[in-house]
Amino acid sequence: MQSLVNPRALAPVAPLAVYLQSMSYVDVRMRWKKDASFDAVPVLSHARDLRPLASLARLLSPSPVPVSAVSKLGRSLETPDRRVTAFLRRFPAAFVESVGPQHNLPWFRLSDAAARLLREERDVFTARRADITGRLRRLVLMCPRRRLPLRVAQGMLWHLGIPEDYFKDPDHGIAQDGFQILTPGDGVICQDGDGDGRELGLIGDGKDQEMPLSVLQMNAMGKSGSLAQVPVPLFPSKGLRLKQKIKDWLEGFQMLPYVSPYEDFSHINRGSDVSEKRSVGVLHELLSLFVTCSAERRRLLCLRQHLGLPQKFHLVFERHPHVFYLLLKEKTCFAVLKEAYMAGGDTAIGEHPMLEVRKKYVELMEESREIIRSRRSGKPIELESKVSGSGDIEDCIEILS
Repeated sequence: MQSLVNPRALAPVAPLAVYLQSMSYVDVRMRWKKDASFDAVPVLSHARDLRPLASLARLLSPSPVPVSAVSKLGRSLETPDRRVTAFLRRFPAAFVESVGPQHNLPWFRLSDAAARLLREERDVFTARRADITGRLRRLVLMCPRRRLPLRVAQGMLWHLGIPEDYFKDPDHGIAQDGFQILTPGDGVICQDGDGDGRELGLIGDGKDQEMPLSVLQMNAMGKSGSLAQVPVPLFPSKGLRLKQKIKDWLEGFQMLPYVSPYEDFSHINRGSDVSEKRSVGVLHELLSLFVTCSAERRRLLCLRQHLGLPQKFHLVFERHPHVFYLLLKEKTCFAVLKEAYMAGGDTAIGEHPMLEVRKKYVELMEESREIIRSRRSGKPIELESKVSGSGDIEDCIEILS
């Protein structure tokens, strides 16, 4: 007897080969190894105190002011112990302490050397403005939407060497650098945690601008004259040994196609090694824009979704110790781009115009250590200095004694 029910046609099954990746994932886990050469770089070893010191220098003036004017800003200044008075006393070469006219309260003023550094910092920004603000422009171009929340951009100004009042002071005139601040009324889509919803964008959204070459692409052009293959420069630390399977994976990783941080990446499988190589390239390009080519690792977490990075992108630093070094200092972790410190002149990474100013701030910090050591030992300190004024150190020793 013939069935009256018509058999239902089965949908064709897609071949399984479509979902196979050309390169399997290798679980790369390498033990962190200390590298003394990076710990010996002063601008890296003092990085944790450098930012609050420079921020306090901008708040104080050459005239004495009571400590109460800045003592409640510890959280915003992010001083290590959140005690502004104790922090100011740690650096007598930059901040000179005196006794106030009433109740013997401490007053502080900016030393002559620190005041000169502030003027030099402003002069460098004025002279090299196009180069410095161009780094912020490249950061915005790395975002797929060509926009960045204003609060996130504000947090990156210190690393990029731009004055932290760049967006607040109308005298800076960000429009002359090609930037504009967009509000929700301009079609900005407010997302959770975006504050007031304001975003930093480019005038004209950068549609007519040609995308720049990344540092890795410029390295490849300088060595081979072609962009057919763009490897990631590797700088192994002394004594760091890799397993054979990791060496084989690393060799194949260098042969993978390179996707520039400024290119569209929507076609890439998020779980593939090509996606991981893009993440390495994005972090490499990001750190190369910064003054010291380094940043506290937790500071970069806010850029994850805006740069199209995976959820646990911070593990890229651990999986690629030949590219990045994790500097552990005083309960903080800084990600350092090795190429900037180990490649010598064989790299497309140019020295940031503001780097010399940061080094002079570090010299003030080291002079402060000598002043405090002299007070404790009772031995006189040499008064010769590259940045200090003639009377600053004598004033500091008199106050500390």
